[in-house]
Amino acid sequence: MINCEGLVKIYKTDDLEVVALQGLNLSVSAGEMMAIIGNSGSGKSTLLNILGGLDRPSAGQVTVGPWNLLKASDDDLVKYKRDTVGFIWQNNARNLLPFLTALENVEMPMMFSGKLDRAYAKQLLEWVGLKDRMHNKLTQLSGGEQQRVAIAIALANKPQLLLADEPTGSVDTRTSDLIMDIFRRFNRELGVTIVIVTHDLSLASKVDRVVAIRDGLTSTEFIKRNPNLDGASPLHGGGLNEAHEAFVVVDRVGRLQIPKEYLQALSIGDKASMEFDGEQIVIKAPKPIEEEPA
Repeated sequence: MINCEGLVKIYKTDDLEVVALQGLNLSVSAGEMMAIIGNSGSGKSTLLNILGGLDRPSAGQVTVGPWNLLKASDDDLVKYKRDTVGFIWQNNARNLLPFLTALENVEMPMMFSGKLDRAYAKQLLEWVGLKDRMHNKLTQLSGGEQQRVAIAIALANKPQLLLADEPTGSVDTRTSDLIMDIFRRFNRELGVTIVIVTHDLSLASKVDRVVAIRDGLTSTEFIKRNPNLDGASPLHGGGLNEAHEAFVVVDRVGRLQIPKEYLQALSIGDKASMEFDGEQIVIKAPKPIEEEPA
């Protein structure tokens, strides 16, 4: 569904140049539900904006289904955003029109596409648990209810791909769990590919794969040990360490990002010693160069 190869994004001003993505590689299969995590400034939101057709890459390759987003014209991107991808922001104000009811909000993207389907709009709101609230104005809905309306809006035109930027960042834990359960239902029953950007590691047990981005590159992947379980054992409290197995990502030319805590523990700076013993690769801090006696 998604294939990024050597993806680069550079933001330029008159006196400043910021490289947000530095040759990122990422593949996401159709029907997958995965999360992207990373610290502020790691490039995760830039990647999501490119996948959503909201920003253009500077170089590299990025395709979503049949769409080549690097070469797409402005008109192509309008059609892509209208028909192929749905987007959910953390800030409800970017998703919703406050003077309309919940139902009218869901119908709005349908009207722009010329495919108004009131029965499906009502069904979406019922699926997100708002059957009895669909005729309420947004001022009459809680923050969590508004975010569920936003999910219904994103699915109004039956997209193949759903992108969510910190979708649970402004709601409480109970509502967060409810939203993730809604995502999982749409993923399983409708086959929608879902990519979630978050800094909340507690969401990890709700998805099958987590990709960590560091300094504009994919660094680590966490794959669920048992894909048939929605969460880790409550005895362990869930999270990445218990629910998932960690893998360091090796790119096409053999580069990998070693976790910073490993490098710090070994006092490795700009160089490392690497040995292959026939079965495993051993990375160590380089031995100090001994000075020859005068």
